[in-house]
Amino acid sequence: MDFDLTLEEKIDRTPPPLREIIEDFRSMEPRERLESLLDFSMNMPELPGFLHDARDQMEQVHECQTPIFVFTDIVDAGVQVYIDVPKESPTVRGYAAIVQEGLERAAPDTVLQTPDDIHYLLGLHEAISPLRLRGLHVLMAYLKRQVTAQMSKSE
Repeated sequence: MDFDLTLEEKIDRTPPPLREIIEDFRSMEPRERLESLLDFSMNMPELPGFLHDARDQMEQVHECQTPIFVFTDIVDAGVQVYIDVPKESPTVRGYAAIVQEGLERAAPDTVLQTPDDIHYLLGLHEAISPLRLRGLHVLMAYLKRQVTAQMSKSE
């Protein structure tokens, strides 16, 4: 279980791109983390056309106050992560952009072993309200469930 791991062990279980982002965030002051989160928000890629045209394929993360929609696929043994968050929610959008970028093309097993509390690893608990953090925490559960389903389909 994740709760038995030290902070360093949790960070080591993340894919290298996510680990690099986490290390950058951990070197920042809380205020700088929020600024960086906003940068990620502004640079989050738009959904590809096939998801704009088939929005019903995306799953809504109901536990989050902000409407978040997720879709994963396994392509060439790597996970493709698509997350849609309104631009009017820059904090949540920034976090989603970090998750999307950090997990992109990771092996499915790597995604499944990534700790759910990425927000904690990033140090966001020092900068964001607990209510907002609960919604962020559950995002990984949705992504992992979808990856597991995709793996089952390909067997």
